[in-house]
Amino acid sequence: MKKAFLLLALLALVLPVAAQDMAGCMIEPPESAAQINMIGWTYPIIDFYADELEACNDVDNIDVNTQLLDSGAAHDQLRLALGAGGTSPYDIIMVTQGDIESYVEQGWMMPLNDLIAKYEDEYQISDILGLADMSVDGQVYGLPMEQNTRHMFYRPDLLDKHGIAVPETWDDVIAACGVLQAEDSIVIPFTTQLHAGWAWRIEFGDMLLAFGGQPLNEDMTPAFNGDAGVMALEKLVEIADACMGEEGLTYSIDDSQIGIATGELAMAFTWASRAAAMDDPDFSDYVGGIEFAPAPRATADGLYGATGGTGAGLGIPANIDDDPDLVFQVILEALDEESQLRGANYGVITRQAVAANADARYLPAVFATISGGVEGTPVPAIGAVLNPVWDQWLPQIIRGEMSAQELLDAAAAAYTTEATAQGFIEV
Repeated sequence: MKKAFLLLALLALVLPVAAQDMAGCMIEPPESAAQINMIGWTYPIIDFYADELEACNDVDNIDVNTQLLDSGAAHDQLRLALGAGGTSPYDIIMVTQGDIESYVEQGWMMPLNDLIAKYEDEYQISDILGLADMSVDGQVYGLPMEQNTRHMFYRPDLLDKHGIAVPETWDDVIAACGVLQAEDSIVIPFTTQLHAGWAWRIEFGDMLLAFGGQPLNEDMTPAFNGDAGVMALEKLVEIADACMGEEGLTYSIDDSQIGIATGELAMAFTWASRAAAMDDPDFSDYVGGIEFAPAPRATADGLYGATGGTGAGLGIPANIDDDPDLVFQVILEALDEESQLRGANYGVITRQAVAANADARYLPAVFATISGGVEGTPVPAIGAVLNPVWDQWLPQIIRGEMSAQELLDAAAAAYTTEATAQGFIEV
């Protein structure tokens, strides 16, 4: 996966952009009316792609409706709808790699290989990076809209004012927070996302890998409650205590993006998809004044503490009543070269042939994080069992009622019970 990202960075220097089709949605009108519903969660590049999907409303007999919620609400609504059985109310769903692992296990996703083969010549689908990351057992279940990772956003004016070097490790971040709070009276000098169970899961999972650990052993028994897991969870608590406090723990991805854009925060560790807005005068008070750096390392000589990979993609539920062929064409129109050329203003796009025209200040930090960052090995047990367990247990560490070891042991026991019941662990 990381090699693919390095390839993208190199290709950006040499690949010409193919001639673009500026004519909008080019689908042939279907004979009968089709209403195509999409659900996902909102952030700038996804808002852009939702508009691209709705551009097909200009075609006779096509009515595309997009619904974008916050991430937690979208996932809750999706699981409720797909798990209810019967016809899916959504024809297009926004998915991450982890979603696909879980949804395929539940039988909720439609494989796309036959449709990809059918439309390859027309849409050059093989030019889209990250297809393997949205595959299970050789079957592709989603088309990537973006590449994403988390990296550092910071105000160089404040760091320079206090002689603070750009943090390279998490200990550097903690030390910088101490200086900023003492000398600049900044209440929340830094945020990372720890506002929800899924956010703790992402941060802990990457920190675990950065300390050299793994979530599971080869036999699917828990490994995350070993020494590396304890160090990872204790480090997250240390960051929260030193840099964020109670208020900072409530900061969502949107809150961190707004905080760094308005100057409320000196530093933030958040998603690359939020970086382009830093140079948008309609959004940011510090246009040109926010800089970017790779993710911090857990240890001075270790990997960057963030995974890099396919961000979000678009898939089709297994049980839709609309024509999958038509739905797939609507997705392809939103992800064509012309669309992605404009989408590069909002995030890291996925088409190699478009990368040559992507000129954004944050890309070096993105590619450095991806090429030198941690990398996990997705297995079905993680999406189906471990992620929900982590979502439930990890946030409890902030109450102070259990040590990191006690909490992780309790989470390991809960995971073992459920993974055994689902057949992931052999009795």
